[in-house]
Amino acid sequence: MKIGKSSAIRFIWVLAAAAIIFAAGDMAFSSAPSDAKAPAVPQGQTSGVVLEYKMPAGQVLKYQDKSEMRQVSDFMGQSVETAITSTGAYSFQAKGRKDANFLLGVTIDDMGMSVATPRGDMSPDLKPVIGKSLDMVLSPLGAEVEVTGTEAITYELAGSPRNAATFLKVFFPDLPGKAVKIGDSWPSSYVIEEKSGSTSMRMEFQSLNTLEGWETVDGMECARITAKVTGTISGTGKQQGMDTSTDGTSKGKDVWYFAVKEGIFVKSTSELTTETTTSLTGAQSMTIPSTQTRTGEVKLVGR
Repeated sequence: MKIGKSSAIRFIWVLAAAAIIFAAGDMAFSSAPSDAKAPAVPQGQTSGVVLEYKMPAGQVLKYQDKSEMRQVSDFMGQSVETAITSTGAYSFQAKGRKDANFLLGVTIDDMGMSVATPRGDMSPDLKPVIGKSLDMVLSPLGAEVEVTGTEAITYELAGSPRNAATFLKVFFPDLPGKAVKIGDSWPSSYVIEEKSGSTSMRMEFQSLNTLEGWETVDGMECARITAKVTGTISGTGKQQGMDTSTDGTSKGKDVWYFAVKEGIFVKSTSELTTETTTSLTGAQSMTIPSTQTRTGEVKLVGR
């Protein structure tokens, strides 16, 4: 099971972009629903509510996301700051059932990234990934059972190929698989592994999710769920002839909304703080501590 995904929707993509500070020798979004009303118990509810995705054939859900990351690193006593902003727009088209799950066609409608470093700003060319599609098999509880075609969705950054679609493997929040009422909590976890050029990253996240109440968002009565997120990060690679290894921990919070009647993920906001230490060994060895703060938002914009 996987959940607390909101914190990691762009985590790998943004983290990979931040790594350019080593190659260069330098180096959450969070808003309340615009029409949220006071919490109210769903009409007719007298006991726990079962949350399940509903993806009728032909339905198209369109989402937008935005994340901002700020990383401050200590290079031998010198503080270096990097900032990354990324945006995206995606369409999920339901193609019917595959066994007990839903078959979805996913299209990247738009994508952008800007990177600000001490040596200047840059924006990778993401035109090659815009319009690309892949297939996803989604369970009624939000598990991405199978995602095919991500390997071909790449772009170039700092001279290395980067995958632009890995985060789609953890796009939809997972549901508890049981009836829940206000105050109920459920744990879950997931692992993401990513390789890009000579760099390999592994991230493990755990979440404790709690159903806090009910709110009306965009005319849909939604469960409001908060998730306390913790995680660990490890990675290895090579930069300018030196071996690198990175270890770190993350802590954050997600708030996400699920339309009960419609069976639709509606919105999430997230904030995540990550402390990492990168060791470089070679002709000149050094240790680089970094603090990364991220905020992000994903929202449904069409259906």
